[in-house]
Amino acid sequence: MAEQFELPLPAPAAVEDEPLVPARMLNEWVYCPRLAYLEWVEGSWEENEDTAQGKRTHIRADKPGGTLPAPEAADENAPPFRTRAVTLASQRLGLIAKIDVLEGEDGLVTPVDYKKGKRPHAEKGAYDPERAQVCAQGLILEDNGYKTEEGALWFAESRERVRIPFDEDLRALTLKAASELRLTAAARRAPPPLENSPKCPRCSLLPICLPDEVRYFDRAAPPRPLPPPSDTALPLYVQTPGARVGKSGDELIVKAEGAADVSVPIADVSELVLAGPISVSAPALHELMRQGRPIAWMSSGFWFMGSTGAQGPRSAIARAAQYEKAGDTLFSLRFSRALVAAKIKNQRTLLRRNGAGDAAEKVKTLERMRQLSLLADEARDTSRLLGVEGEAAALYFAAFSTMLSSAAAPAFDFTKRTRRPPADPINACISLCYALLTRTWEAALAIAGLDPWKGFYHVERPGRPSLALDMIEPFRPILADSAVIGAINNGEICADDFIVAGPGCNLKPHARKKLIGAYERRLDQETTHPVFGYRISMRRLIHVQARLLVRHLLGETPDYPHYLPR
Repeated sequence: MAEQFELPLPAPAAVEDEPLVPARMLNEWVYCPRLAYLEWVEGSWEENEDTAQGKRTHIRADKPGGTLPAPEAADENAPPFRTRAVTLASQRLGLIAKIDVLEGEDGLVTPVDYKKGKRPHAEKGAYDPERAQVCAQGLILEDNGYKTEEGALWFAESRERVRIPFDEDLRALTLKAASELRLTAAARRAPPPLENSPKCPRCSLLPICLPDEVRYFDRAAPPRPLPPPSDTALPLYVQTPGARVGKSGDELIVKAEGAADVSVPIADVSELVLAGPISVSAPALHELMRQGRPIAWMSSGFWFMGSTGAQGPRSAIARAAQYEKAGDTLFSLRFSRALVAAKIKNQRTLLRRNGAGDAAEKVKTLERMRQLSLLADEARDTSRLLGVEGEAAALYFAAFSTMLSSAAAPAFDFTKRTRRPPADPINACISLCYALLTRTWEAALAIAGLDPWKGFYHVERPGRPSLALDMIEPFRPILADSAVIGAINNGEICADDFIVAGPGCNLKPHARKKLIGAYERRLDQETTHPVFGYRISMRRLIHVQARLLVRHLLGETPDYPHYLPR
């Protein structure tokens, strides 16, 4: 067979309105093309220990210092110079770089890039990603009229400097990486994940990329367990009418009339939930938004009204795919069918595990719900799907009280689901937990880059987060209903914890706090993912599912794997 040659395909020069690619992205591209795409094109970012250490390393280098002479003044006769934090660009290459340090002597300019950690024991003094990044800085310098033959890497921990000659092989590697990254960005098609790579577990974007989970659909190999989350923060609920949330240093200060001030470190707050007439100071809002902590605004009755703060990636790619799929009637129907079928299966699972009462009646109900889950998968249109869902809900809620303990059941009479207002204690508890679940999913979807207000199954209405309502369907029985059942059976909620006013029934403030606590504890419980097989908390599972929905909408996975415990 004749030898085949690979012809280079250089990207064209950048046009005037085209964003220039930062040279540091070439480091990411050579290391992992998917990582560079997620950061540069999809705007994804996640802090971890390594990225935080890298920022600290650059603190001094990021402070401007010295003056960069013009190219014609930096000749052999010019005095040596040293300058920091210099930004230069090249339209020809479509690159821009913020160079940590520039040193000039004898007519040559040397870029110096700061790196965390120790000098690696690599054949060429450093690994290709770092070499390509500093070479890109050299190419940009040449396009701006300067002469350069080599660069340098400074490793902060070992305090060692490594020379990086700009030979032909390194220049070719760098130019190829720049062209491939720019062409891939223009095509808006994410590179496939690395396969079983040792790079993945330490990557800050692992929870966003989900390499093993995406590749699972191609090779069906079980994914590696996700590493423990670096952020163990929890939601902070403020629901005392008239309370004020302020900021002092690194803490949130909650003030309420007649109560002692409460101080909570902002680092320990994953989300601020404000229910009712609560005020927040501008400094507190600014700091929460700067750190990407969502603020959920809810009515006194915990009706979700909206959120501020974390808005997800700095890109509309996921939203664009979401809007496109939402306009596809066939896709929306397929997605809705799977959604309702998963909900019915999970209702059936909860009832099978916890239901008591007449054994023959239970078997009959479970069999009919199994049939309804199959009918949901085959529904020809949304109206039929709604009918199947309604019948399953009627069976499920009619048997709901059989899941209560014999001691609690007499005090909680319940036969059907009622809303706006809830007519009895069970409905009041369920409504609160459904509102909490909606808020949890809304935050996860926004962080993942999706629009919580544009759904596939629920009809769009003002003030209705349709996609969040879609996604909570399979989780209603598993998270919300189970939290209610647990709180009642454990005696945390009793018959005296409710206020009945006209046709409505509501929880008293102290009981509402107890039920919120039961719901949050349920989120912290670990489960085995039924598809991927690893252990994960329910709280983190919701974020994984939101990210998987993004990958599905972008066409990277053929299916969206619903959470269906046995």
